[in-house]
Amino acid sequence: MRVAIVGAGPAGAALAYLFARRGIGVLLVERQSDFAREFRGEGLMPGGVDALRQMGLGPELDALPQSRISRLEVFLNGRRELVLDLSDLPANTPMPRFVSQPPLLEMLVAQAAKFPGFELLRGVTVRDLVYDGERVAGVRVEGEAGVRELRADYVIGCDGRASVVRKRARLERPREAQSFDVVWCKLPLPEFMRGSARGCIGRGHFAICFESPDGGLQLGWAIEKGTFGDIRRGGIEHWIGELAANVPDDLAAWIRAHAGSVSSPFLLDVVCDHLDVWNAPGILLLGDAAHPMSPVGAQGINIALRDALVAANHLGPALVRSSDAAGLDEAAREVVAERLPEVKQIQRMQAGPPRMMLQQTALARIVMRVVVPFAMRTGISRLLFTRVFPRFALGTTQVDLRF
Repeated sequence: MRVAIVGAGPAGAALAYLFARRGIGVLLVERQSDFAREFRGEGLMPGGVDALRQMGLGPELDALPQSRISRLEVFLNGRRELVLDLSDLPANTPMPRFVSQPPLLEMLVAQAAKFPGFELLRGVTVRDLVYDGERVAGVRVEGEAGVRELRADYVIGCDGRASVVRKRARLERPREAQSFDVVWCKLPLPEFMRGSARGCIGRGHFAICFESPDGGLQLGWAIEKGTFGDIRRGGIEHWIGELAANVPDDLAAWIRAHAGSVSSPFLLDVVCDHLDVWNAPGILLLGDAAHPMSPVGAQGINIALRDALVAANHLGPALVRSSDAAGLDEAAREVVAERLPEVKQIQRMQAGPPRMMLQQTALARIVMRVVVPFAMRTGISRLLFTRVFPRFALGTTQVDLRF
């Protein structure tokens, strides 16, 4: 049987590899001609590392450009309130890391290409789905060869939060409104930031910074949604100054001194929601196509990889058996039933901090001015971290590759 996977992101490329190594015919369709572009998310939590190791790709992952984080420092209004040693995670838990996504994706498709049933189409855009009656039976694509139909026994949409597959499958629904956006940029790395990540909370803003895989300093500045236009109108020096005003003194001085070296700035319009139904006859959505994740907690790649493992567990055997349409659709429903609870739990955890930090409501102001400082002074925040962080790090459900 042949599967068409749309989108060679983490979920699509990983699943293509898992299918191809078991002899399933895989057609992986990728809109871009290469992966050499900026990615918003490069955080790989222990759960994502574990997924790649279960796939047998641990050594290949370790060989990629990456930075590893051993310490998290939390600042409130410029003052260090919490230092967390990430080596306190459960025994044998891999450390969080930031992995350059283009080499990661190239590695996954290169591993899949070792198997004869795998084919990658680069620079080919999916325009529509092909139907046999009410059932999806392939995709209509456009590329250098023009417009053509590619038939498949099953279609899997992994084409991100702006998924064409989701729209054409009529699985679209209105987005849930978010309270914040993120301004991303890079600077040279100061030595005091090597091996650590910082979360900086202050005056209606939140910033996170860490060593990027290419050896720079990656900065993510969370601001109330819709306010960046006002900040940007003052020019780059103005918004860099606004950012510097909300971080500790040592980092603020570094940012101001290197304002002329800011690179790769862009605004991420944050989207975080999920479909309750990811499948229709002949088709399944995975990754951001089904559930775009907030940047809080660096969950996008991790959840996508775990989606791929579960999809392989259920759809893989059905495809190997050449199951009929009903069998394939039932396997897809099993994927959704297993993955949806974790997605919902993680997204609920992602939603809380930005709401309290950024919204200018009376309750939010009380929480940030009274409750948060008290929790940090008394050790409550450390206790909460030890309970919540492992759920971000390792996931809320057990995911084991069986296929």
